[in-house]
Amino acid sequence: MMAGTMSLILMGCLFALRTRRTLVLENLALRHQLAVLQRSARRPRLRTSDRLFCVLLCRMWSGWADTLSLVKSETVIRWHRTGFTRYWTWKSRHPKQGRPAVPPEVRALIRRLCDANRLWGAPRIHGELLKLGVDIAQATVSKDRVRHRRPPSQTWRTFLDNHLSSLVSVDFFTVPTVTFKVLFVFVVLAHARRRVIHVNVTDAPTAQWTGQQLVDAFPWKAAPQYLLRDRDAVYGLEFSSRAHSLGIHEVKTAPHSPWQNPYVERLIGTLRRECLDHVVVLNETHLRRLLHDSLAYYHSVRTHPSLEKDAPKPRPVERPDHGPIVEAPMVGGLHHRSMRRAA
Repeated sequence: MMAGTMSLILMGCLFALRTRRTLVLENLALRHQLAVLQRSARRPRLRTSDRLFCVLLCRMWSGWADTLSLVKSETVIRWHRTGFTRYWTWKSRHPKQGRPAVPPEVRALIRRLCDANRLWGAPRIHGELLKLGVDIAQATVSKDRVRHRRPPSQTWRTFLDNHLSSLVSVDFFTVPTVTFKVLFVFVVLAHARRRVIHVNVTDAPTAQWTGQQLVDAFPWKAAPQYLLRDRDAVYGLEFSSRAHSLGIHEVKTAPHSPWQNPYVERLIGTLRRECLDHVVVLNETHLRRLLHDSLAYYHSVRTHPSLEKDAPKPRPVERPDHGPIVEAPMVGGLHHRSMRRAA
């Protein structure tokens, strides 16, 4: 026990002496570096005595490389600037001060309003945000809004939508009967909400009959400004004179170009695919009844992608608390309307 205690005391003394020796050698090395740097030469040169001193120091002290460092004055200045930058970067992160940051969802809303309303400036957008319950400064809106080219231009979609209410299309399509007779269906389609304004059936269309259908479709001076049609011979002088008397300007498509009248062509395809291709027409009365039922479903129930998944007659949204979902047959059971009915 006594021997172990003496050994610990002896090791502590040796460690203290060794630490003292290391400190003396480190001070000696630093003094030598200062002596070298204080010489008048622009670039200090090591003498033979300096090299011998470094060799002796290397053999006597294992940590000599940690203190021998020669740097330029520009390096010291760079270290100071780096330290200054890091210090103030660290300091600015701790207590948070200044104006609060604008939430990302508010920035996204500002850009969305700018894209949707290209004619609006910062005051209009700021007023809209206030009505939406977003408390923000107008200067922030001006900084974050999207800069459009001057003067701002509306999109083609907006331009076309503003003219849809004054444009209708007309066309004929044929339906065979059970006795192999061909019936002609005349339709008038309004582009604004894809509404079928007028439909009628005949077995012998003439220009006079077609012109009368145009008068029946737009009574009480409700005629549109433009009418789009093809160059079928059934639209004769009588039809053109009736259209002119109603103040309608006819726009004719190119020959053999049904794609230039796409809305009414799509309507005819819908009537065929969703009704007429699945029944055998008996006569004119039967065809009129089928068209009446199909158009009732088309206007009030069937959703349209171009109308943002709504029907031509706006269809209300039924909430889950209105009751369970039931199906009501339409168009003779070819289609069903899903609705909520209270228990």
